[in-house]
Amino acid sequence: MKKLGILTSLLIAFTIGSCDVLEDVAGTALGGGSDGGTSTPALTNDEVIAGLKEALQVGIKNGASKASALDGFNKNPLIYIPWPEEAVKVKEWGVKNGFDGKVNEIETSFNRAAEEASKKAVPIFVDAITSMSVSDGFEILKGADTAATMFLQKTTSGPLKTAFKPVVKDAIDKVKLTTYWEPVANGYNKVAKFTGKEQVNTDLVEYTTDKGMKGLFTLVKAEERKIRKDPIAQVTDLLKKVFGSVMGN
Repeated sequence: MKKLGILTSLLIAFTIGSCDVLEDVAGTALGGGSDGGTSTPALTNDEVIAGLKEALQVGIKNGASKASALDGFNKNPLIYIPWPEEAVKVKEWGVKNGFDGKVNEIETSFNRAAEEASKKAVPIFVDAITSMSVSDGFEILKGADTAATMFLQKTTSGPLKTAFKPVVKDAIDKVKLTTYWEPVANGYNKVAKFTGKEQVNTDLVEYTTDKGMKGLFTLVKAEERKIRKDPIAQVTDLLKKVFGSVMGN
C-alpha cells in the first residue's frame, strides 16, 4: 500500500508537469510565448519607415502651428530671421540717414512673411515626407534624436524649396516687405553707385524662403525629440509601437 501511494503521487506530479509543458508548447505555437500571448511582435522595416514618416508629419503639423502664430518667428530666438548679412551695410546706412523706422519694419517683416508662409507649409512638407524614399528605417530609428528630420532635410530640400518659394513670395507681398525694403535699399544703392561702392541687390524671396525653411526644420527637430523621448508625444498606435519599443516605453 505504501508503494502504491508513492507511485500515485509521482503520477500526479508528472501529469501536472506535463500540462505545464504542453501549455508552454501551445503558447509558443500560437505566437504568444510563455507570457500568455502578450509579447509584442517584432517590428518590420516597413513599419519603422511608416512610423518615421508619421512622426515627421506630426512634427511639421505641430511645428507649423507654432511658427504661423503671431510672433512665431519674430519672438522665437531659435528661428528669428535677422537682417541679411550681405546687406548689413544697408541697415547701417539706413539708421544713419533717418530710416530707423523702416529698418525695424524690414526686419520684422522678414519674420512676418515666414509666419504667413508657415500657414500653408503643412501640405507641402507632408507631400515631401510621404514621397521620401527610405531603404533602411532601422538605421534612422536608432540614429540621433533628430535623425529622421535630418534625413528629410538632406533628401528633399531641393524640391521642397521649389514648392515653398511661391508661398513665401505671396507672404512677402501680403506683409509688404518689398514696400519697406525698397526705399532703404534704393537709397543706399544710389549713394553706393555715386561713391563707387558695391551695390546691394538682396533677393528677398530667396532669403526668406531659406530662413523660413530652416526655422521650420528646427521646430520639426524639436518635435521629433519629443516623440522619441516622451510617451505622451507618441499620439498614435504606430508611434507608440515604433518609438515605444525602441526606447523601452
